[in-house]
Amino acid sequence: MSHVVVIEDEGTVRDVLRFHLERAGLKVTALDSTHGGLEALSGADALVLDWMLPGESGLSFLRRLRADHDLRRMPVLMLTARAAEAERVEGLESGADDYLTKPFSAAELVARVRALLRRTQPDTPQTLSNGPLTVDVAAAEARMQGKRLNLTRREFDLLAFLTQHAGRVYSRTELLDRVWGADFLGGERTVDQHVTQLRAHLGDDPSKPGFLETVRGKGYRMRAWAEGV
Repeated sequence: MSHVVVIEDEGTVRDVLRFHLERAGLKVTALDSTHGGLEALSGADALVLDWMLPGESGLSFLRRLRADHDLRRMPVLMLTARAAEAERVEGLESGADDYLTKPFSAAELVARVRALLRRTQPDTPQTLSNGPLTVDVAAAEARMQGKRLNLTRREFDLLAFLTQHAGRVYSRTELLDRVWGADFLGGERTVDQHVTQLRAHLGDDPSKPGFLETVRGKGYRMRAWAEGV
């Protein structure tokens, strides 16, 4: 599930943005100012940013964002009531990827956000490999040293996600959002149980994992095979 951050100071507009983006199947974090904005964008996939904000303007925040080494490639859709061509050009030249003038339709908003996500997120490869582990996404099948693993659907989804993002640490909450979805009502213990089950399937020793590593205080990651075991 893609994660979109919305920064919009008008409460009604912010609620409308959240409603339509969540209805489109996206996870949304909504803020009323740029305070804490860079922190909120860590792990996000796109930003919907209003031009006119209290305190720091959206344009100023965008410039800071583009100067941040880790977040400079974040796709940004700028929202504004400014319709003049010169102002649209200023927004784009400051680093916005797209521009939407208020008022706008929900359909156009969702279409533009999805277009940004398609351009910036590569398609999931159909076959993922990590050493002796192979995950066939299209067939929903995983093999270890050529032997098929008998996984449940959710075990497979978790394994595929972590394999695709090998080397990156994900918290339990992030894994619940990305793999189980925002509507899932279970707790973080569910992630622990599935990791334990996957380790059994993979023949992974929790004390010296070759694949699924527990990162204390942070969560889990799939070790990239190049790191060694």
